[in-house]
Amino acid sequence: MQRLSKRDCFFVGLTLFSMFFGAGNLIFPPFLGAQAGTDTWPAMIGFALSAIGLPVLGVVAVAQSGGLPVLAGRVGKRFAWLFTLLIYVSIGPGLAIPRTASTSFEMAVSPFWPDAPLWVLCVYSFVFFAVAMLVAFKPEKLTDRLGKALGPILLVLIFVMVAGCFVNAPGGYGVPSRNYTGNVVAQGFVDGYQTMDTIAALNFGIIIALNIQNRGVTDEKSVVRHTIRAGWIAGAVLLVVYSALAHIGAVSGGSFDNYSNGAGVLTNLMSWMYGPAGTALLGLIFVIACLNTCIGLFSCCSEYFSLQWPKIPYRAWVVIFAVISFFVSIAGLDTILALSVPLLNAIYPVAIVLIALGLFHRFTGKVPLCYPAAVAFTILVSVPGALVQAKLLGGPVGAFFQGLPLYAEGLYWLLPAALGGGLGAVASLLGIGRRNF
Repeated sequence: MQRLSKRDCFFVGLTLFSMFFGAGNLIFPPFLGAQAGTDTWPAMIGFALSAIGLPVLGVVAVAQSGGLPVLAGRVGKRFAWLFTLLIYVSIGPGLAIPRTASTSFEMAVSPFWPDAPLWVLCVYSFVFFAVAMLVAFKPEKLTDRLGKALGPILLVLIFVMVAGCFVNAPGGYGVPSRNYTGNVVAQGFVDGYQTMDTIAALNFGIIIALNIQNRGVTDEKSVVRHTIRAGWIAGAVLLVVYSALAHIGAVSGGSFDNYSNGAGVLTNLMSWMYGPAGTALLGLIFVIACLNTCIGLFSCCSEYFSLQWPKIPYRAWVVIFAVISFFVSIAGLDTILALSVPLLNAIYPVAIVLIALGLFHRFTGKVPLCYPAAVAFTILVSVPGALVQAKLLGGPVGAFFQGLPLYAEGLYWLLPAALGGGLGAVASLLGIGRRNF
């Protein structure tokens, strides 16, 4: 049986961590801590479930299924093509990749040049995407470049940031505020969506598999097994890092109230502890984290599109996505984040339902209509519900959705998904035929 050494297995897992850990992963745990205050750790339970548990389970489900197209194909061929395309566009040039450049610019350049003209952002984004593009040209080498180099450097820098807070903390935890004055576990769960890691997990497996195969493991079952192990290793590292970031966020939020997002929370703390050097260190952390994620996203998106449209080679797709992402990133961080919330609230529930069905395929596979029915019921509520939450849809429709069970917790899609899955299972047991959609 083909096996990776423990050392190689660890570095492959660290590669997956590096691909996961980008802009949102740095911003949202400290923001959670700053708002939750003394309720930080209950809130972290919910956050860990959606920002760590679901991505790891997503890696497991996709690896066991043989890829996202296979998993989504159990719903229907048309759905599989459309959903997979939507996922890759959202984590690719449409949203997540541009966010890596705009976020790192806000943290590395804006503090030192607050009124920087647009051309500065253009130059920064061009250089940022050019570097990421060159590294992504060889996706099978990411373990050497991310897992063994950039990933460990990032962890060391984060350790310096966290250690400073323990040695020279400005104060203690504050009182719960803003979104965390009630239902803190559920709020933490929903805020975990913003990392986008569950969606990314549906796609990163293909690159991790390439890196495992590059180390001499070619047996399909062995590749799947090591991909799953990499997921658990990445999840363990994420848990440690998220917990540390939530703690320093709670300390910062209890001491400084002039913040509007997680970046502001960290900036306040690092400036207080280290002065201008702290601001520079924080900027470097953001640049490395965002660069790692950008490289991973370039790789998995280009790999998928080169398989779908083989006349355009892999490297050409990397260049295409870099050019598109460059122009989208110029819109700025606030615009990109404003668009991300309704989109993620619409597609995240579908991704969660697919992962759950895939994990229990030994049972759900025996009642195949369970897949399309559960997903259909989820879409019927998640898409309009996301528009209602974003205040883009109101009136009687808005009132209806606000009256659904678990709406306040952001989990209003859960019962419809379960109902659809149950009805689909009953229909399968009764021998009703299945149609792909």
